[in-house]
Amino acid sequence: MGWGRLLLLGNVGQQLDLSDQKAEIDELRRELSRNRHLSGANAVDLGPVERDIRALQQENDELRLYLTAVVRLLVSKGAVSQDELIAIVNAVDSEDGLPNGRYSGNIV
Repeated sequence: MGWGRLLLLGNVGQQLDLSDQKAEIDELRRELSRNRHLSGANAVDLGPVERDIRALQQENDELRLYLTAVVRLLVSKGAVSQDELIAIVNAVDSEDGLPNGRYSGNIV
């Protein structure tokens, strides 16, 4: 996957990379769907607050799915290394003064 395929196989290699990424995204979607099904089947509806929490969880799950796909694509294409990504995440995490896995500052 990545530059080697592109250099050796050209457009065919790029199509193979895209196919691999699509398969990975599809698997992540299936896992997300299974998780939603399990949590939805066992949960009791407690009213509007519970529905809001479920909606937020679903939105969070989808954001995580797409972020995972974008990060993996960037790493697989060599646009950024895992080490560079970790370094920038740690730097951004510390920008708001609290290195705690959260960020409350401006995005740009």
